[in-house]
Amino acid sequence: MSDAMPRPVHLGKVVDGLAENPALPSAFIRRLFGYRKGFGTVAKRTDLTGDMIAEIIATDDHWLIHSLALNGGLPRVFRMMLAEHPDPAIRRAVAVAADGAPRELFERLAKDADPQVREYVAQSDHVPADLRALLAKDPAPEVRAALAQWWTTAPEPVRRLLLTDPDDSVRAGACATYSPRGPHPVPPADLVPALLADPVTRAGAVRHCALGTATARRLAGDPDDDVRAELAGHPDLPPALPDELARDPNPCVAVRVFARQDTPEPTRAAIHAQIRYEAPPPTPRANHQNHQDQLNLLDLDEEAHEREFMVELARSELRTLRLPWVTADPLPYVDSTYVCFRVSAAMSDRLPPPLVARLLADEESSVRTTMALHAREHVDPDTAERIDRTYRPFKRVRWRPADDFPLPVEVLRRLATDCDPRMRQLATRDPDLPVGSVRSLAADPDPDAAVRRAAAAHPRLPAADVTRLLADPSEFVAAAAAANPNLPTTAMHHILALADL
Repeated sequence: MSDAMPRPVHLGKVVDGLAENPALPSAFIRRLFGYRKGFGTVAKRTDLTGDMIAEIIATDDHWLIHSLALNGGLPRVFRMMLAEHPDPAIRRAVAVAADGAPRELFERLAKDADPQVREYVAQSDHVPADLRALLAKDPAPEVRAALAQWWTTAPEPVRRLLLTDPDDSVRAGACATYSPRGPHPVPPADLVPALLADPVTRAGAVRHCALGTATARRLAGDPDDDVRAELAGHPDLPPALPDELARDPNPCVAVRVFARQDTPEPTRAAIHAQIRYEAPPPTPRANHQNHQDQLNLLDLDEEAHEREFMVELARSELRTLRLPWVTADPLPYVDSTYVCFRVSAAMSDRLPPPLVARLLADEESSVRTTMALHAREHVDPDTAERIDRTYRPFKRVRWRPADDFPLPVEVLRRLATDCDPRMRQLATRDPDLPVGSVRSLAADPDPDAAVRRAAAAHPRLPAADVTRLLADPSEFVAAAAAANPNLPTTAMHHILALADL
Protein backbone atom coordinates (compact mmCIF):
# COMPACT_ATOMS: atom_id res chain seq x y z
CA MET A 1 0.00 0.00 0.00
CA SER A 2 1.23 3.53 -0.80
CA ASP A 3 2.82 5.54 2.03
CA ALA A 4 0.59 8.44 0.95
CA MET A 5 -2.51 6.63 2.13
CA PRO A 6 -2.83 5.53 5.77
CA ARG A 7 -5.00 2.51 6.46
CA PRO A 8 -8.64 3.54 7.09
CA VAL A 9 -9.90 2.97 10.63
CA HIS A 10 -13.41 2.34 9.30
CA LEU A 11 -12.84 0.40 6.10
CA GLY A 12 -16.49 -0.63 5.69
CA LYS A 13 -17.71 2.98 5.85
CA VAL A 14 -14.95 4.04 3.45
CA VAL A 15 -16.03 1.40 0.95
CA ASP A 16 -19.64 2.61 1.24
CA GLY A 17 -18.51 6.19 0.68
CA LEU A 18 -16.46 5.14 -2.33
CA ALA A 19 -19.55 3.42 -3.77
CA GLU A 20 -21.24 6.85 -3.90
CA ASN A 21 -18.27 8.68 -5.45
CA PRO A 22 -19.48 10.23 -8.74
CA ALA A 23 -15.94 10.08 -10.16
CA LEU A 24 -15.56 6.34 -9.60
CA PRO A 25 -14.41 4.68 -12.86
CA SER A 26 -16.77 2.05 -14.27
CA ALA A 27 -14.18 -0.69 -13.78
CA PHE A 28 -14.06 0.15 -10.06
CA ILE A 29 -17.86 0.21 -9.86
CA ARG A 30 -17.90 -3.36 -11.13
CA ARG A 31 -15.27 -4.40 -8.57
CA LEU A 32 -17.66 -3.23 -5.85
CA PHE A 33 -20.27 -5.75 -7.02
CA GLY A 34 -18.17 -8.36 -5.21
CA TYR A 35 -18.37 -6.61 -1.82
CA ARG A 36 -20.38 -8.66 0.67
CA LYS A 37 -19.91 -6.83 3.98
CA GLY A 38 -22.19 -3.84 3.43
CA PHE A 39 -25.72 -3.18 2.27
CA GLY A 40 -25.02 -2.94 -1.45
CA THR A 41 -24.67 0.87 -1.58
CA VAL A 42 -23.15 0.75 -5.05
CA ALA A 43 -26.46 -0.53 -6.46
CA LYS A 44 -28.10 2.83 -5.65
CA ARG A 45 -25.88 4.74 -8.10
CA THR A 46 -27.74 6.69 -10.76
CA ASP A 47 -25.14 6.02 -13.48
CA LEU A 48 -25.50 2.25 -13.65
CA THR A 49 -25.72 0.94 -17.21
CA GLY A 50 -28.08 -1.80 -18.28
CA ASP A 51 -25.18 -4.27 -18.37
CA MET A 52 -24.21 -3.31 -14.81
CA ILE A 53 -27.76 -3.74 -13.55
CA ALA A 54 -27.99 -7.17 -15.18
CA GLU A 55 -24.66 -8.07 -13.59
CA ILE A 56 -25.93 -7.04 -10.14
CA ILE A 57 -29.07 -9.15 -10.53
CA ALA A 58 -26.93 -12.10 -11.64
CA THR A 59 -24.91 -11.96 -8.39
CA ASP A 60 -28.01 -13.15 -6.52
CA ASP A 61 -26.73 -11.21 -3.48
CA HIS A 62 -29.61 -10.11 -1.27
CA TRP A 63 -28.32 -6.68 -0.20
CA LEU A 64 -27.05 -5.71 -3.63
CA ILE A 65 -30.38 -6.55 -5.25
CA HIS A 66 -32.33 -4.99 -2.37
CA SER A 67 -30.45 -1.70 -2.86
CA LEU A 68 -30.99 -1.96 -6.59
CA ALA A 69 -34.73 -2.34 -6.00
CA LEU A 70 -34.65 0.89 -3.96
CA ASN A 71 -32.89 2.74 -6.78
CA GLY A 72 -35.39 5.36 -7.97
CA GLY A 73 -33.67 5.63 -11.34
CA LEU A 74 -34.04 1.97 -12.22
CA PRO A 75 -35.30 1.49 -15.80
CA ARG A 76 -38.81 0.12 -16.21
CA VAL A 77 -37.78 -3.26 -17.57
CA PHE A 78 -35.64 -3.99 -14.51
CA ARG A 79 -38.33 -2.77 -12.09
CA MET A 80 -40.77 -5.22 -13.64
CA MET A 81 -38.16 -7.96 -13.42
CA LEU A 82 -37.54 -7.33 -9.71
CA ALA A 83 -41.29 -7.18 -9.04
CA GLU A 84 -41.27 -10.90 -9.90
CA HIS A 85 -38.27 -11.70 -7.68
CA PRO A 86 -38.78 -14.75 -5.42
CA ASP A 87 -37.56 -12.87 -2.32
CA PRO A 88 -40.50 -10.89 -0.86
CA ALA A 89 -38.09 -8.39 0.73
CA ILE A 90 -36.89 -7.44 -2.75
CA ARG A 91 -40.46 -6.99 -3.95
CA ARG A 92 -41.19 -4.84 -0.89
CA ALA A 93 -38.25 -2.63 -1.82
CA VAL A 94 -39.65 -2.29 -5.35
CA ALA A 95 -42.96 -1.18 -3.85
CA VAL A 96 -41.25 1.38 -1.59
CA ALA A 97 -39.43 2.94 -4.56
CA ALA A 98 -42.33 2.71 -7.02
CA ASP A 99 -43.10 6.45 -7.16
CA GLY A 100 -43.65 7.40 -10.78
CA ALA A 101 -43.77 3.78 -11.89
CA PRO A 102 -46.06 2.66 -14.75
CA ARG A 103 -49.53 1.31 -14.00
CA GLU A 104 -48.55 -2.24 -14.90
CA LEU A 105 -46.04 -2.32 -12.04
CA PHE A 106 -48.68 -1.24 -9.52
CA GLU A 107 -51.08 -3.81 -10.94
CA ARG A 108 -48.49 -6.50 -10.28
CA LEU A 109 -47.59 -5.27 -6.79
CA ALA A 110 -51.23 -4.84 -5.73
CA LYS A 111 -51.75 -8.56 -6.33
CA ASP A 112 -48.50 -9.71 -4.70
CA ALA A 113 -48.74 -12.78 -2.50
CA ASP A 114 -46.88 -10.99 0.31
CA PRO A 115 -49.19 -8.74 2.41
CA GLN A 116 -46.34 -6.36 3.24
CA VAL A 117 -45.83 -5.62 -0.44
CA ARG A 118 -49.49 -4.72 -0.69
CA GLU A 119 -49.20 -2.59 2.47
CA TYR A 120 -46.59 -0.42 0.78
CA VAL A 121 -48.83 -0.11 -2.25
CA ALA A 122 -51.70 0.94 0.02
CA GLN A 123 -49.54 3.72 1.50
CA SER A 124 -48.49 5.19 -1.85
CA ASP A 125 -50.24 8.23 -3.32
CA HIS A 126 -48.77 7.33 -6.72
CA VAL A 127 -51.01 4.30 -7.20
CA PRO A 128 -53.91 4.89 -9.62
CA ALA A 129 -57.06 5.49 -7.55
CA ASP A 130 -59.03 2.59 -9.04
CA LEU A 131 -56.26 0.10 -8.19
CA ARG A 132 -55.84 1.53 -4.72
CA ALA A 133 -59.57 1.28 -4.03
CA LEU A 134 -59.44 -2.47 -4.62
CA LEU A 135 -57.23 -2.81 -1.55
CA ALA A 136 -60.18 -1.80 0.66
CA LYS A 137 -61.34 -5.41 0.12
CA ASP A 138 -57.91 -6.99 0.53
CA PRO A 139 -58.05 -10.26 2.49
CA ALA A 140 -55.28 -9.12 4.88
CA PRO A 141 -56.52 -6.69 7.58
CA GLU A 142 -53.07 -5.12 7.86
CA VAL A 143 -53.31 -4.03 4.22
CA ARG A 144 -56.76 -2.54 4.76
CA ALA A 145 -55.53 -0.83 7.94
CA ALA A 146 -52.60 0.72 6.05
CA LEU A 147 -54.99 1.98 3.38
CA ALA A 148 -57.27 3.43 6.07
CA GLN A 149 -54.40 5.29 7.72
CA TRP A 150 -52.65 6.61 4.62
CA TRP A 151 -55.40 7.29 2.07
CA THR A 152 -57.13 10.12 3.86
CA THR A 153 -58.64 11.50 0.64
CA ALA A 154 -60.18 8.21 -0.46
CA PRO A 155 -63.61 8.43 -2.13
CA GLU A 156 -66.54 8.14 0.27
CA PRO A 157 -67.49 4.57 -0.76
CA VAL A 158 -63.97 3.45 0.13
CA ARG A 159 -64.00 5.36 3.43
CA ARG A 160 -67.34 3.77 4.32
CA LEU A 161 -65.96 0.29 3.70
CA LEU A 162 -62.99 0.99 5.93
CA LEU A 163 -64.99 2.67 8.69
CA THR A 164 -67.34 -0.31 8.88
CA ASP A 165 -64.69 -3.01 8.43
CA PRO A 166 -65.12 -6.07 10.68
CA ASP A 167 -61.51 -5.81 11.86
CA ASP A 168 -60.78 -3.48 14.80
CA SER A 169 -57.40 -2.34 13.44
CA VAL A 170 -58.93 -1.23 10.14
CA ARG A 171 -61.69 0.79 11.77
CA ALA A 172 -59.17 2.30 14.20
CA GLY A 173 -56.96 3.37 11.30
CA ALA A 174 -59.90 4.84 9.39
CA CYS A 175 -61.13 6.87 12.37
CA ALA A 176 -58.05 7.92 14.31
CA THR A 177 -57.00 11.03 16.19
CA TYR A 178 -53.95 11.32 13.92
CA SER A 179 -53.32 10.54 10.26
CA PRO A 180 -49.83 10.26 8.72
CA ARG A 181 -51.13 12.23 5.73
CA GLY A 182 -53.37 15.28 5.64
CA PRO A 183 -56.04 16.38 5.42
CA HIS A 184 -57.68 14.69 8.38
CA PRO A 185 -60.63 12.70 6.99
CA VAL A 186 -64.18 13.54 8.10
CA PRO A 187 -66.44 10.49 8.44
CA PRO A 188 -69.93 10.53 6.89
CA ALA A 189 -72.33 12.07 9.41
CA ASP A 190 -74.63 9.02 9.48
CA LEU A 191 -71.73 6.81 10.65
CA VAL A 192 -70.63 9.03 13.54
CA PRO A 193 -73.04 7.57 16.18
CA ALA A 194 -71.79 4.04 15.52
CA LEU A 195 -68.16 5.22 15.52
CA LEU A 196 -68.73 6.98 18.83
CA ALA A 197 -70.20 3.80 20.31
CA ASP A 198 -67.24 1.71 19.15
CA PRO A 199 -64.31 1.74 21.64
CA VAL A 200 -61.69 1.52 18.88
CA THR A 201 -63.05 4.49 16.91
CA ARG A 202 -64.50 6.56 19.76
CA ALA A 203 -61.51 8.88 20.24
CA GLY A 204 -61.32 9.67 16.54
CA ALA A 205 -65.07 10.25 16.31
CA VAL A 206 -65.33 12.73 19.21
CA ARG A 207 -64.30 15.77 17.19
CA HIS A 208 -66.97 15.00 14.59
CA CYS A 209 -69.92 14.39 16.90
CA ALA A 210 -72.73 16.71 17.94
CA LEU A 211 -71.95 17.09 21.60
CA GLY A 212 -74.95 17.13 23.95
CA THR A 213 -74.60 17.36 27.71
CA ALA A 214 -75.35 13.70 28.33
CA THR A 215 -72.86 12.57 25.67
CA ALA A 216 -70.21 14.93 27.02
CA ARG A 217 -70.69 13.63 30.58
CA ARG A 218 -70.38 10.05 29.39
CA LEU A 219 -67.19 10.79 27.41
CA ALA A 220 -65.67 12.68 30.35
CA GLY A 221 -65.75 9.43 32.31
CA ASP A 222 -64.32 7.29 29.52
CA PRO A 223 -61.29 5.23 30.61
CA ASP A 224 -59.48 6.03 27.35
CA ASP A 225 -57.18 9.06 27.82
CA ASP A 226 -57.42 9.88 24.11
CA VAL A 227 -61.21 10.10 24.31
CA ARG A 228 -61.05 12.58 27.19
CA ALA A 229 -58.33 14.58 25.43
CA GLU A 230 -60.42 14.85 22.27
CA LEU A 231 -63.42 15.83 24.36
CA ALA A 232 -61.40 18.59 26.03
CA GLY A 233 -60.77 20.14 22.64
CA HIS A 234 -64.34 19.92 21.34
CA PRO A 235 -65.73 23.38 20.46
CA ASP A 236 -69.15 22.60 22.00
CA LEU A 237 -67.87 21.38 25.36
CA PRO A 238 -70.49 22.17 28.07
CA PRO A 239 -69.37 24.97 30.45
CA ALA A 240 -69.08 22.77 33.51
CA LEU A 241 -66.62 20.30 32.01
CA PRO A 242 -63.44 22.30 31.23
CA ASP A 243 -62.61 22.72 34.93
CA GLU A 244 -63.16 19.01 35.51
CA LEU A 245 -60.97 18.02 32.55
CA ALA A 246 -58.30 20.48 33.65
CA ARG A 247 -57.85 18.26 36.72
CA ASP A 248 -57.73 15.04 34.71
CA PRO A 249 -55.18 12.46 35.95
CA ASN A 250 -53.55 12.55 32.52
CA PRO A 251 -51.89 15.98 32.05
CA CYS A 252 -52.21 15.67 28.25
CA VAL A 253 -55.97 16.10 28.71
CA ALA A 254 -55.32 19.32 30.66
CA VAL A 255 -53.15 20.57 27.76
CA ARG A 256 -56.24 20.46 25.52
CA VAL A 257 -58.09 22.63 28.03
CA PHE A 258 -55.09 24.99 28.11
CA ALA A 259 -55.31 25.30 24.30
CA ARG A 260 -58.99 26.28 24.22
CA GLN A 261 -59.76 29.88 23.26
CA ASP A 262 -62.50 30.10 25.91
CA THR A 263 -60.39 28.87 28.83
CA PRO A 264 -60.23 31.51 31.60
CA GLU A 265 -56.72 32.86 32.12
CA PRO A 266 -56.43 31.71 35.75
CA THR A 267 -57.25 28.14 34.68
CA ARG A 268 -54.81 28.33 31.78
CA ALA A 269 -52.05 29.65 34.03
CA ALA A 270 -52.65 26.94 36.62
CA ILE A 271 -52.45 24.18 33.98
CA HIS A 272 -49.26 25.65 32.54
CA ALA A 273 -47.61 25.94 35.93
CA GLN A 274 -48.63 22.44 36.97
CA ILE A 275 -47.27 20.81 33.81
CA ARG A 276 -44.23 23.00 33.33
CA TYR A 277 -42.93 22.88 36.88
CA GLU A 278 -44.25 19.63 38.31
CA ALA A 279 -41.42 17.74 39.96
CA PRO A 280 -41.30 14.00 39.38
CA PRO A 281 -42.64 12.07 42.36
CA PRO A 282 -39.97 10.61 44.65
CA THR A 283 -39.00 7.06 43.85
CA PRO A 284 -39.25 4.90 46.97
CA ARG A 285 -36.16 3.00 48.00
CA ALA A 286 -36.53 -0.73 48.34
CA ASN A 287 -36.28 -2.28 51.80
CA HIS A 288 -36.02 -5.87 52.80
CA GLN A 289 -38.76 -6.18 55.43
CA ASN A 290 -40.74 -8.70 53.50
CA HIS A 291 -41.68 -9.76 50.00
CA GLN A 292 -45.02 -7.91 50.03
CA ASP A 293 -43.35 -4.61 50.97
CA GLN A 294 -41.00 -5.00 48.02
CA LEU A 295 -43.91 -5.69 45.66
CA ASN A 296 -45.75 -2.59 46.94
CA LEU A 297 -42.67 -0.47 46.38
CA LEU A 298 -42.29 -1.84 42.85
CA ASP A 299 -45.92 -0.88 42.15
CA LEU A 300 -45.24 2.64 43.43
CA ASP A 301 -42.11 2.79 41.34
CA GLU A 302 -44.05 1.88 38.21
CA GLU A 303 -46.74 4.46 38.95
CA ALA A 304 -44.12 7.14 39.52
CA HIS A 305 -42.40 6.37 36.22
CA GLU A 306 -45.72 6.34 34.39
CA ARG A 307 -46.63 9.74 35.86
CA GLU A 308 -43.22 11.14 34.98
CA PHE A 309 -43.65 9.92 31.39
CA MET A 310 -47.11 11.48 31.09
CA VAL A 311 -45.87 14.82 32.43
CA GLU A 312 -42.96 14.84 30.01
CA LEU A 313 -45.33 14.03 27.15
CA ALA A 314 -47.56 16.92 28.21
CA ARG A 315 -44.55 19.26 28.34
CA SER A 316 -43.66 18.20 24.82
CA GLU A 317 -47.22 18.95 23.68
CA LEU A 318 -47.02 22.39 25.29
CA ARG A 319 -43.78 23.13 23.42
CA THR A 320 -45.17 22.07 20.06
CA LEU A 321 -48.69 23.45 20.47
CA ARG A 322 -49.76 25.72 17.60
CA LEU A 323 -53.05 27.58 18.00
CA PRO A 324 -54.88 28.73 14.85
CA TRP A 325 -57.05 31.14 16.83
CA VAL A 326 -53.93 32.91 18.10
CA THR A 327 -52.47 33.08 14.59
CA ALA A 328 -55.75 34.55 13.31
CA ASP A 329 -55.63 37.35 15.90
CA PRO A 330 -51.95 37.60 16.90
CA LEU A 331 -51.63 41.11 18.35
CA PRO A 332 -52.82 40.30 21.90
CA TYR A 333 -50.37 37.40 22.19
CA VAL A 334 -47.05 38.79 20.94
CA ASP A 335 -45.92 39.35 24.55
CA SER A 336 -47.60 36.27 26.02
CA THR A 337 -45.79 34.47 28.80
CA TYR A 338 -46.55 31.22 26.98
CA VAL A 339 -43.99 30.31 24.34
CA CYS A 340 -46.54 28.38 22.27
CA PHE A 341 -48.72 31.51 22.09
CA ARG A 342 -45.82 33.62 20.84
CA VAL A 343 -44.89 30.97 18.28
CA SER A 344 -48.49 30.85 17.11
CA ALA A 345 -48.53 34.65 16.82
CA ALA A 346 -45.28 34.50 14.83
CA MET A 347 -47.00 32.25 12.30
CA SER A 348 -49.13 35.20 11.20
CA ASP A 349 -48.26 36.98 7.96
CA ARG A 350 -50.05 40.18 9.06
CA LEU A 351 -47.88 41.48 11.89
CA PRO A 352 -46.62 45.09 11.64
CA PRO A 353 -42.82 45.52 11.27
CA PRO A 354 -42.18 46.58 14.92
CA LEU A 355 -43.82 43.40 16.22
CA VAL A 356 -42.00 41.29 13.64
CA ALA A 357 -38.73 42.78 14.90
CA ARG A 358 -39.72 42.02 18.48
CA LEU A 359 -40.44 38.39 17.72
CA LEU A 360 -37.26 38.06 15.66
CA ALA A 361 -35.45 39.03 18.85
CA ASP A 362 -37.53 36.83 21.18
CA GLU A 363 -35.68 34.98 23.92
CA GLU A 364 -36.97 31.64 22.64
CA SER A 365 -35.34 30.07 19.59
CA SER A 366 -38.59 28.56 18.31
CA VAL A 367 -40.26 31.99 18.28
CA ARG A 368 -37.37 33.65 16.43
CA THR A 369 -37.16 30.88 13.86
CA THR A 370 -40.91 30.78 13.24
CA MET A 371 -41.08 34.54 12.81
CA ALA A 372 -38.20 34.45 10.34
CA LEU A 373 -39.95 31.81 8.24
CA HIS A 374 -43.12 33.95 8.12
CA ALA A 375 -41.45 37.31 7.50
CA ARG A 376 -38.60 36.51 5.13
CA GLU A 377 -38.44 40.05 3.78
CA HIS A 378 -37.45 41.27 7.26
CA VAL A 379 -34.52 38.87 7.62
CA ASP A 380 -31.23 40.52 6.66
CA PRO A 381 -27.88 38.66 6.76
CA ASP A 382 -27.11 39.80 10.32
CA THR A 383 -30.50 38.57 11.55
CA ALA A 384 -30.15 35.30 9.64
CA GLU A 385 -26.74 34.67 11.19
CA ARG A 386 -27.98 35.50 14.69
CA ILE A 387 -31.02 33.24 14.38
CA ASP A 388 -28.92 30.34 13.12
CA ARG A 389 -26.23 30.88 15.75
CA THR A 390 -28.79 30.77 18.55
CA TYR A 391 -30.98 28.05 17.04
CA ARG A 392 -31.88 25.50 19.70
CA PRO A 393 -34.30 22.83 18.41
CA PHE A 394 -36.34 20.74 20.83
CA LYS A 395 -34.85 17.56 19.36
CA ARG A 396 -32.05 16.63 16.99
CA VAL A 397 -33.03 17.57 13.44
CA ARG A 398 -30.95 18.01 10.31
CA TRP A 399 -32.60 21.29 9.31
CA ARG A 400 -31.17 24.59 10.49
CA PRO A 401 -32.20 28.20 9.68
CA ALA A 402 -29.26 28.69 7.30
CA ASP A 403 -30.89 26.10 5.03
CA ASP A 404 -33.73 28.57 4.38
CA PHE A 405 -31.69 31.76 4.78
CA PRO A 406 -28.38 31.21 2.93
CA LEU A 407 -25.64 33.47 4.24
CA PRO A 408 -23.59 35.68 1.88
CA VAL A 409 -20.14 34.52 0.79
CA GLU A 410 -18.36 37.15 2.88
CA VAL A 411 -20.17 35.88 5.98
CA LEU A 412 -19.39 32.24 5.20
CA ARG A 413 -15.70 33.03 4.81
CA ARG A 414 -15.62 34.88 8.11
CA LEU A 415 -17.28 31.92 9.80
CA ALA A 416 -14.40 29.65 8.76
CA THR A 417 -12.54 30.86 11.87
CA ASP A 418 -15.55 31.24 14.17
CA CYS A 419 -15.23 29.96 17.73
CA ASP A 420 -18.43 27.89 17.39
CA PRO A 421 -17.98 24.64 15.40
CA ARG A 422 -21.65 24.80 14.30
CA MET A 423 -20.89 28.06 12.55
CA ARG A 424 -17.52 26.92 11.16
CA GLN A 425 -19.40 24.08 9.52
CA LEU A 426 -21.42 26.62 7.50
CA ALA A 427 -18.25 28.00 5.90
CA THR A 428 -18.04 24.90 3.72
CA ARG A 429 -21.25 25.98 1.97
CA ASP A 430 -19.16 28.41 -0.06
CA PRO A 431 -18.12 26.33 -3.09
CA ASP A 432 -15.28 28.78 -3.80
CA LEU A 433 -13.94 28.89 -0.25
CA PRO A 434 -10.17 29.52 -0.38
CA VAL A 435 -8.17 26.32 -0.35
CA GLY A 436 -6.33 27.37 2.82
CA SER A 437 -9.61 27.70 4.70
CA VAL A 438 -10.90 24.37 3.39
CA ARG A 439 -7.70 22.63 4.50
CA SER A 440 -7.93 24.23 7.92
CA LEU A 441 -11.52 23.06 8.34
CA ALA A 442 -10.52 19.57 7.22
CA ALA A 443 -8.18 19.48 10.23
CA ASP A 444 -10.74 20.96 12.63
CA PRO A 445 -10.31 19.71 16.22
CA ASP A 446 -14.00 19.64 17.14
CA PRO A 447 -14.67 16.22 18.71
CA ASP A 448 -18.11 15.96 17.06
CA ALA A 449 -16.30 15.92 13.69
CA ALA A 450 -19.17 17.72 11.92
CA VAL A 451 -16.80 20.40 10.59
CA ARG A 452 -14.32 17.88 9.21
CA ARG A 453 -17.16 15.88 7.71
CA ALA A 454 -18.43 18.93 5.82
CA ALA A 455 -14.90 19.86 4.73
CA ALA A 456 -14.19 16.30 3.58
CA ALA A 457 -16.88 16.69 0.90
CA HIS A 458 -15.77 20.14 -0.30
CA PRO A 459 -14.92 20.38 -4.01
CA ARG A 460 -11.77 22.46 -3.34
CA LEU A 461 -10.20 20.14 -0.81
CA PRO A 462 -6.87 18.99 -2.31
CA ALA A 463 -6.43 15.32 -3.13
CA ALA A 464 -3.75 14.83 -0.46
CA ASP A 465 -6.10 16.08 2.26
CA VAL A 466 -8.97 13.97 0.96
CA THR A 467 -6.71 10.92 1.08
CA ARG A 468 -5.57 11.74 4.63
CA LEU A 469 -9.15 11.95 5.86
CA LEU A 470 -9.80 8.35 4.79
CA ALA A 471 -8.10 7.42 8.07
CA ASP A 472 -10.03 9.92 10.20
CA PRO A 473 -11.22 8.49 13.55
CA SER A 474 -14.79 9.50 12.62
CA GLU A 475 -16.45 7.03 10.27
CA PHE A 476 -18.61 9.80 8.85
CA VAL A 477 -15.62 11.94 7.93
CA ALA A 478 -13.87 8.98 6.34
CA ALA A 479 -16.97 8.07 4.31
CA ALA A 480 -17.38 11.67 3.12
CA ALA A 481 -13.75 11.74 2.00
CA ALA A 482 -14.18 8.49 0.08
CA ALA A 483 -17.16 10.00 -1.75
CA ASN A 484 -15.25 13.17 -2.74
CA PRO A 485 -14.59 13.27 -6.52
CA ASN A 486 -11.10 14.70 -5.77
CA LEU A 487 -10.03 11.35 -4.34
CA PRO A 488 -7.19 10.05 -6.58
CA THR A 489 -7.84 6.85 -8.49
CA THR A 490 -4.73 5.36 -6.83
CA ALA A 491 -6.44 5.80 -3.45
CA MET A 492 -9.63 4.31 -4.86
CA HIS A 493 -7.66 1.28 -6.00
CA HIS A 494 -6.02 0.90 -2.58
CA ILE A 495 -9.41 0.98 -0.83
CA LEU A 496 -10.72 -1.76 -3.11
CA ALA A 497 -7.56 -3.79 -2.60
CA LEU A 498 -7.87 -3.51 1.19
CA ALA A 499 -11.45 -4.81 0.86
CA ASP A 500 -10.18 -7.75 -1.24
CA LEU A 501 -12.01 -6.48 -4.32
